[in-house]
Amino acid sequence: MRTLLIQKAGMSLFILACTLLAAMLFINKYEISRSQLETVLSPQDYSKVSNFISPIINHEYTSSISFNADLEKVLDSANQNIQSTFSISNADLEHSIASFPNENITFNNEILASNFANDSIYNYKKDKLRTYTSWMNGKTYENKKVLKEELQGTTKSINGSLNSHLGFDNYKLNTLKLSITRAANSTPIKDSPLLWLGLTIGLGIFAAMLYILPKLSQLPGIKNDGVFQSAHTSRGWIGYSIGVMLILFYVLLYWYPEYMTNWMIMVDPVSQVLNGGPASQWFFYGLLYTIAIIVMGIRMFIKYRHSQYHIIRTSSVMFFQTSFAFLIPEILILLNQPSMDLKNIWPLNYTFFFDYNIQNLINSGGLGLFMLVWGIILVLVAVPVITYFYGKRWYCSWVCGCGGLAETLGDPYRQLSDKSLKSWKIERWMVHAVLAFAIMMTTGTLYTYFTGSGSLLGLDTYYIRSVYGFLIGSVFAGVVGVGFYPVMGSRVWCRFGCPLAAYLGIIQRFKSKFRITTNGGQCISCGNCSTYCEMGIDVRWYAQREQNIVRASCVGCGVCASVCPRGVLKLENDDPDNRFEKPIRISNSKIEVLN
Repeated sequence: MRTLLIQKAGMSLFILACTLLAAMLFINKYEISRSQLETVLSPQDYSKVSNFISPIINHEYTSSISFNADLEKVLDSANQNIQSTFSISNADLEHSIASFPNENITFNNEILASNFANDSIYNYKKDKLRTYTSWMNGKTYENKKVLKEELQGTTKSINGSLNSHLGFDNYKLNTLKLSITRAANSTPIKDSPLLWLGLTIGLGIFAAMLYILPKLSQLPGIKNDGVFQSAHTSRGWIGYSIGVMLILFYVLLYWYPEYMTNWMIMVDPVSQVLNGGPASQWFFYGLLYTIAIIVMGIRMFIKYRHSQYHIIRTSSVMFFQTSFAFLIPEILILLNQPSMDLKNIWPLNYTFFFDYNIQNLINSGGLGLFMLVWGIILVLVAVPVITYFYGKRWYCSWVCGCGGLAETLGDPYRQLSDKSLKSWKIERWMVHAVLAFAIMMTTGTLYTYFTGSGSLLGLDTYYIRSVYGFLIGSVFAGVVGVGFYPVMGSRVWCRFGCPLAAYLGIIQRFKSKFRITTNGGQCISCGNCSTYCEMGIDVRWYAQREQNIVRASCVGCGVCASVCPRGVLKLENDDPDNRFEKPIRISNSKIEVLN
């Protein structure tokens, strides 16, 4: 009874902390001066917006929505001005092809660019036309009409990338809006950030511990205590409510971070200590992410304290998230060094081969070059070699931050993963399609880096990578990957979207020592193994047929073996050539090979 009261008190305090955290979004007061804007913006950016900023200068706002709406109008006006100045028009196109013959044209992009005047505006247009039409050199065209039609598609791509090159693309818009909103913020949170930090995140940690620690009085292991009846863990209203809140959080994080400035200001003191600067939305997210893994990792210690494997595995993901993913990158920023999560591997780290990242690492001296070489070695050597010996579990269940969050925060929802054959078919197509997309996008990115051309086979490489970043890096990995925990289980991203999981899985499936062996003679078909497999594998199906489990999707978390009451399942690293041998049956009197 006392234990139950403590847990109820913990849950009540946790809900209060979450409510206060959400309420902070609605404490709004903004005002900015021209001198503040000059401080926040670079001289180049300020010159682009200076003619349009009058409506927001020295105007007091009590709503973040109205302030950001007016700010967006200012930045949109600046973008429109750049578009009207630097866009390549039909008249420009007509003028550029004037020197070509009317028929039987052999294309040369130097002739195309030579017809423009020499000034800053036309020089930009010439450079872009040279870059985007290099692949057309030597091609023949029947007449000027056909050539113009070809070039119209090219100029459309050039004009479409203007905001990325000269103006404010979506990334730059978000960055500027966030910087300006932070500078204009004058709420009480700015005066007492540590107080608010204690009332929200601090109180939340304390409350979570009040709820979790009393579980020490219970026996370890799973309880099957109403997981499919609870409104929290069986797609009930509580689960859906949590899912909606997670989705809204990720929408704010990726696309509307300017509305999260109070949260960032609240953790500024922590950011100042670790990296010497104000907190970004990614610092706030990294701090929250790390705390979630640590707190829920303690829950995993208590739940699986009878299994040394799970204690070590959970300790590993907590260590790698806290040190490699959070603390080390922040300290590197403090030391003015290139910052990187050294355990994040391409293609999961899809920006690793982006031109700006490669150039930044090369220009950063010895440490940057080490990070570049380290990242390449991880992809080409470490992944295949370590996966050969240990399967994909070495990364997905021991190192990866996505897997770490799924194993800790997502553990209450692991039974919700779909075990059907239809789901497996969809999973295989989707995860390998994402891997193919990542390879295509990275190929285009490297082509652009080495050649300087933003077009590969007529495709805009900048556009391809922006699409990948939006659909896979944001929507899939964040909004769906975590927001759908209470609906589709904890490994939605790992099963259906992670390109690195697909890469690891291919190696594990065909050339690895890792396997889960089954002793089907002891199986009582209780179904615990299948129920708690977060990767949607019907483990019981294999156990009943006494087949080893070598599925590409298996992350080797070992929960299936831990929840089996009969010791049917065992994680092994053995001769890879024997993974598909005939099953065996072990009885009291003999061990026999089955046909």
